[in-house]
Amino acid sequence: MDYILYEQKGAYGVITINREKALNALNSQVLDELSATLDAVNLEEVRALVLTGAGEKSFVAGADIGEMSTLTKAEGEAFGKKGNDVFRKLETFPIPVIAAINGFALGGGCEISMSCDIRLCSDNAVFGQPEVGLGITPGFGGTQRLARLVGAGMAKQMIYTARNIKAADAYRIGLVNEVYSAEVDAEGNVVKTAKEVLLAAAEKMAAGIAMNAPIAVRNCKKAINEGLDADMDQAIVIEEKLFGDCFETEDQRAGMGNFLEKDKEKKLKVVPFKNR
Repeated sequence: MDYILYEQKGAYGVITINREKALNALNSQVLDELSATLDAVNLEEVRALVLTGAGEKSFVAGADIGEMSTLTKAEGEAFGKKGNDVFRKLETFPIPVIAAINGFALGGGCEISMSCDIRLCSDNAVFGQPEVGLGITPGFGGTQRLARLVGAGMAKQMIYTARNIKAADAYRIGLVNEVYSAEVDAEGNVVKTAKEVLLAAAEKMAAGIAMNAPIAVRNCKKAINEGLDADMDQAIVIEEKLFGDCFETEDQRAGMGNFLEKDKEKKLKVVPFKNR
């Protein structure tokens, strides 16, 4: 891999888009490597992922404009499909994915963050869909996911105006779950940068998720994602089936057994999830 780093840290993994000189912009190679990295994650051991970008300036500054500038109509559509296929794989990945966003998250960067389950950012993060200023539309799901996350009115404002928003506004409209700042001592000296604090928080969250029953967590993700695309009558049936699917598993027996025994010191025994 030239542009993707992957590290497994016990029961969670960290994926870093590592194209710092280009502000981690997404070209075809980055997308291919990200797809291959997801395929290689050991789902019997890894129960959550953190996705971030290399360096201090950018999470992902967008899709690679140099690559896009000479595309024909057919090639443009194919490039959009490539990005959408990878982002959809990320969105429907069996385990939760947390985006740790530092610096620029523009265009494809905003879009890839929206494909993750949870978005955490540093206070220097900047979000936007600037595509109309380049003569194109968002092409990696931006017109669809942004409206679903922040409402159609706010999504249209961001997309039509091509104006960026800062971390505080992203939090206000519900685009991100939390914003993190640098840690300073009593004299105002930086002890930890905002990105260091952000990554520590994202990894702590991933580790916490990984401690919960893996079948239940996966089924929760599946129920939420599939339910959002269905009407309520269909959605509750999806939940019922996934709820029932948790029974007769080791996780369910151990979790409920521990509760009934009121043994608070006994840890929940979680066995690796086996694909069925």
